[in-house]
Amino acid sequence: MAPPLLNLDGIKLTFGGTPLLDGAALSASAGEKIALVGRNGSGKSTLLKIVAGLIEPQDGEVFRQPSATVRYLPQMPDMDGFASVRAYVEAGLGPADDPHRATYLMEHLGLTGEERPNDLSGGEARRAALARVMAPKPDILLLDEPTNHLDLSVIEWLEEELARTSSAVILISHDRRFLERVSRATVWLDRGQTRRLDKGFAHFEEWRDQVLEEEEREQHKLGRQIVREEHWLRYGVTARRKRNMRRLGELQAMRQRFRSHRGAEGSATMVASDAAESGKLVIEAKGIEKSFGDLTVVKGFSTRIQRGDRVGLVGPNGVGKTTLLKMLTGELAPDAGTVRLGVNLEIATLDQKREAVDPQETLANYLTDGRGENLVVNGEQRHVVSYMKDFLFKPEQARTPVRELSGGERARLLLARVLARPANLLVLDEPTNDLDMETLELLQELVAGFAGTVVLVSHDRDFLDRTVTSVIAPNGAGRWLEYAGGYSDMLAQRGGSKLEERKARPKAEANEATARAEQTSAKSPAKKLSFKQKFALESLPKKIEAVSASISRLENNIADPSFYERDPASFQKTIAALDKERITLASLEEEWLELEMLREEMEG
Repeated sequence: MAPPLLNLDGIKLTFGGTPLLDGAALSASAGEKIALVGRNGSGKSTLLKIVAGLIEPQDGEVFRQPSATVRYLPQMPDMDGFASVRAYVEAGLGPADDPHRATYLMEHLGLTGEERPNDLSGGEARRAALARVMAPKPDILLLDEPTNHLDLSVIEWLEEELARTSSAVILISHDRRFLERVSRATVWLDRGQTRRLDKGFAHFEEWRDQVLEEEEREQHKLGRQIVREEHWLRYGVTARRKRNMRRLGELQAMRQRFRSHRGAEGSATMVASDAAESGKLVIEAKGIEKSFGDLTVVKGFSTRIQRGDRVGLVGPNGVGKTTLLKMLTGELAPDAGTVRLGVNLEIATLDQKREAVDPQETLANYLTDGRGENLVVNGEQRHVVSYMKDFLFKPEQARTPVRELSGGERARLLLARVLARPANLLVLDEPTNDLDMETLELLQELVAGFAGTVVLVSHDRDFLDRTVTSVIAPNGAGRWLEYAGGYSDMLAQRGGSKLEERKARPKAEANEATARAEQTSAKSPAKKLSFKQKFALESLPKKIEAVSASISRLENNIADPSFYERDPASFQKTIAALDKERITLASLEEEWLELEMLREEMEG
């Protein structure tokens, strides 16, 4: 086995009273893909910064191969001092690195390189930071929440890119599907210590539950043993002083172990405040349209959402998800068509603007709207500290300013405020951002079991599959289609193709930002197809014809009744190849259709 590129052992670090890291260990060899998981605030980002050399531990050993290159993706990239995205990305290259790699990554991440860092949206900044750390092909790649603010097509591309890389990858993410597809080993950081599972994240939760059950049994056994030894101490002391002193010392050691044991952290308690039942019809949209300048965001969309429906909106950043959501909930008027809201609606909204919270405001003041120490939840008056405990906040945090919270704690605080409001319609825009796995599971259960209606925007495929009853997705040129089921069901109905082909979208994102600000100063799109689009439109029919011919040959092969008996292995390979070609054909046909529709629209 190859020697590790990286090895951390016995890492200790304390902030305040409780140790954040208490003997943590982590190692990685070339090509390993490791998911680093744990609760919000458990120290995952801190451990990654120690690996990157940005923080020095108070104790423990840190070894990195002297020749190994390390690149670290922080949650908040710093782009100050760079005139353009290209300058920022290329600054991460070493003398021997290929600058064409930087161009390749920017193109696939939807960037031109000419963007100004100060004008970037959250999604664009995240993609620029990804291009910077991946361009040098480092020996060790450290990724902290790489999928935050990314749309689904970029996440899917990133999965493929990380699967191909020879770098050792250590990543932190709340995206369960992303972790399952990328990771091959899992390191669990819990109460300051690490445990390693040499399997991907798909196997983690079952293993974690087994570990916690065994720990609970061992702690129970230790408690019973202490009781027996105390009984002996009271009633079974003999004249053998030396033996008695030894047993007394052992008892004291057992007591110390029992007292110092840090139990597993509890889970948040998420219950949405009930409101009176809404009418059967919640939202009805007929032929709604919205444009900003010459950009059509929504064109001729109709839907009918009834009580109990859970609807998910998906699509690339900048395509208009938030605009459509605002029109459906009556916050933004359509240019054409009508939106009718049902009767007796009580709406609770969680939007993307996490930064809208006053950073100086205390947690208690934010939750109670400055109305003292109590709030009403589900018709009952509760003290704010008691309600905070439901969301895993400590009593002493009641007077803590919001600015002191981590990203995950801020996400929990916003959920606590939203769920305290009586509602029969939940409107959630990217609710999963920054939530740890345990809190995310509870949110899934809450949304899936909510008695009212839910409309949400999310890039989390697993969350969509577990919660929604239908998905609304873009279909090109401002058109949107609704599919029954979750994200995977939508893919199946679209012929297995991915949600959208990856395109350069800086102009679209700028327009979506304009839409959110309700301005109409968006730049006009091109009046004709680009050279690349024209070439694709001309060459796609030949590709479709070639793939169709390949499908016919493969179908003829498996039609032979003796094929399976002669060579079962080849038969299975042919079946797999046929499935792959059919998916490719569906993707090519969809791409051609979108380009043809775009050409027709441009030509009037």
